[in-house]
Amino acid sequence: MKNYNNNEINIKTTKLFGIKYPIIQGGMVWVSGWKLASAVSNNGGLGLIGAGSMKPDLLREHIQKCKAATKNPFGVNIPLLRKDSEDLVKTTIDEGVKIVFTSAGNPAKYISLLKDNNIKVVHVVSNLKQALKAELVGCDAIVAEGVEAGGHNGADEIPLDSLITQLVNEIKIPIIAAGGIVDKFGIEKAFALGASGVQIGTLFAASVESSAHINYKEAIVKADDNDTALFFKSIGLTRGIVNPFIKKAIALEKRNASNEELLELLGSKREMLGIFNGNCDDGILEAGTGVGRITSIKSVEEIFLELTK
Repeated sequence: MKNYNNNEINIKTTKLFGIKYPIIQGGMVWVSGWKLASAVSNNGGLGLIGAGSMKPDLLREHIQKCKAATKNPFGVNIPLLRKDSEDLVKTTIDEGVKIVFTSAGNPAKYISLLKDNNIKVVHVVSNLKQALKAELVGCDAIVAEGVEAGGHNGADEIPLDSLITQLVNEIKIPIIAAGGIVDKFGIEKAFALGASGVQIGTLFAASVESSAHINYKEAIVKADDNDTALFFKSIGLTRGIVNPFIKKAIALEKRNASNEELLELLGSKREMLGIFNGNCDDGILEAGTGVGRITSIKSVEEIFLELTK
């Protein structure tokens, strides 16, 4: 990877995790199982198991399979708003995982427990206030996620460039950039702004090793650069590929529908329906703004060759 690991700020990230390249795969629901995480780690990045769509027993199974598939470091992403987040944390600790990414909640919630077990903790933030709090409570790094990212987003709607620019002079711990990054250009741009690493989601979601349905992967490949939209701004801002369901959600919002009406439309397991079951009309197809530059389904090995050559 040209100059990336010769750069002092990038070395911070590779040394922190014990990896070759400062590239982290996002811990995405219904996408990031042991096959994807181990493939990313085997190719020199940091693979993350996405615990957000797993019960503790299933998470344990994925961790054990990931251990068997790679000797390199990997981690687990745990959304803190999950009602069983404590059980997911305890399972991760029991299985000896030493890297945890937390999101959607207060990073102080389990920081002492994780640190007592010698676990490196990284928290996802969408503004400066969250970043300062994460640093204050003892996180080892942060993921700065811009509004370009697929899936759930920060209500601030701050673009990645602006977010990184705000953070670089205020935060001492490594900053990992996320949101719309799908190629070498995006990586180099993030590093030029001062990020120490990148987290990539949608590109890996469309990979061969992703556990997502083929229909979802093909939807990513077919999407143009203007085919994603933000929706559910009042009940949980999300970015996904525009489909009949998202059009209904946007239409309701334009009519100033109540949160109750929006929640009724959302229902339950809408991400599972789209991403894992492949219902591209009625499910949510989470994806970032970089979809227009993803033109085929590739293996993780092929992706790393393109990102690091």
